[in-house]
Amino acid sequence: MSKLPDLEGWAVFAKVAELRSFTAAASDLSLSKATVSKIIGRLEAGLGARLFHRTARRLALTEIGGALVERATRILAEAQAAEDEALAQSSTPRGKVRLAAPMSFGLAYVAPALPAFMAAYPEVSIDLHLSDQVVDLIDAGIDVALRIAAMPDSSLVARRLCAVERSVVASPAYLERHGRPTHPHQLGDHACLGYAYLPNSGAWRFVNAAGEEVSVQPKGPLTANNADALTPALLAGRGLAVQPRFITWRDLDAGRLEAVMTDWSPPPIALHLVAAPGRPRPARVEVLMEFLAKTFVQPRWT
Repeated sequence: MSKLPDLEGWAVFAKVAELRSFTAAASDLSLSKATVSKIIGRLEAGLGARLFHRTARRLALTEIGGALVERATRILAEAQAAEDEALAQSSTPRGKVRLAAPMSFGLAYVAPALPAFMAAYPEVSIDLHLSDQVVDLIDAGIDVALRIAAMPDSSLVARRLCAVERSVVASPAYLERHGRPTHPHQLGDHACLGYAYLPNSGAWRFVNAAGEEVSVQPKGPLTANNADALTPALLAGRGLAVQPRFITWRDLDAGRLEAVMTDWSPPPIALHLVAAPGRPRPARVEVLMEFLAKTFVQPRWT
């Protein structure tokens, strides 16, 4: 009988090549760095060739490593698909789910909801990724994501959970000093606190009940890549901002912030549950998606 190929070695090689790090691959695979290094060394010894150039600061594929990485990636993907199909048929959800969510929403609402899920499904573990950047689910290996957006046509499977209301807000002290804008064109006279990940090159877009649309380019002393980071400046009276209600509702109810320009609204957005299309999802992913859908279909900030 001929010797079997080193399938473990090829899978580990694919993961190291993907993450460009022995340490990161070891963490992702729940192995020690020494074990990953040993497996790669064994694979290289069997091939009689080096797969990586290693330096203190950089890890790069050799020429032969670059030629083989695509096949190795397919081996890993097929093995994961086979495992997912087997687990999908299991009556007890188990295994790891990689979940992505926006930073502010994830910290305030997703993370506090997860203990209940963990209690209900003790054999499912969650790898939670929080970022306001939109990641490619397939490239990043994300099983399911929560996204707050006006979802464009895409290859993703998206399920709308609830509307996310946004409004222009400022502190009473700011509005007393600078006045209350009633039309988007008046925002040019105000200090606008900006959110870095807005579409349309950061423009603020508004629509009124008559369907009239206006777009303005805000200017101000602060732009941040996370909406929560704007709250201290808002409360300190340093400007106004377009903020989602799930961030501002407590300050609005307490009178620390006020909504202005209420005849104009930013384009509607919503909270969506998204996943990549394709093969049947494992039971561990399905139960998490259903849990998130039930949790956020009637949000507490409305």
